[in-house]
Amino acid sequence: MINNETINPKDFTSYLMKTVGLPEAEAEQLSFPLKRMRYEKGSILLKKGERCNHSFFVEKGLLRSFMLDESGKEQVIQFAPENWFIVDRSTVYFSDPSESYIEAIEDSEVVFINEDFMCHAAEVSPIFGRYNDKLLHNHIRQMQKRINLLLGATAEKRYLSFIEMYPDLLLRVPQWMIASYLGITPESLSRVRKELAHKNFKPS
Repeated sequence: MINNETINPKDFTSYLMKTVGLPEAEAEQLSFPLKRMRYEKGSILLKKGERCNHSFFVEKGLLRSFMLDESGKEQVIQFAPENWFIVDRSTVYFSDPSESYIEAIEDSEVVFINEDFMCHAAEVSPIFGRYNDKLLHNHIRQMQKRINLLLGATAEKRYLSFIEMYPDLLLRVPQWMIASYLGITPESLSRVRKELAHKNFKPS
């Protein structure tokens, strides 16, 4: 279910100020007209086959993107906690039908960010333009790193990389979803956690 109540825009405004470095007046001007929605836990924001012209910024809560393989098994692609963006780039930037799903793992408050906003914000603020370029390249870097891990790293190294990427999600995400993200079985994840515990490993 979706609740379309008015949502306080301060979280995205604060993100533009603190993370991007925009002056307060500029951040408020850019963030005010954006569409915001509340989603209950379990809501699907994007389905496979749909076309979508916006990405999502998480002000509160937690989203994930996932695909279904030929057997119908879920394969988690990304998690997006507070102050993260999540998007299916193939549909937003190339108008292809989406290959993935985006779901709310928790009750969430989400800002809709379309390409027009990105272009306008870059024109209004060179600071934002430079930041957006950096954000894109960082996303590509992280995807390349993840591919390398899935192709060649041990389950333990994948898990440690997950903790580095998402240090606050261990208690918020079901273990089977973490295992899916890592490309291992839940049993393998349990074994990795036990082995790390024996090594006195304590995630921060």
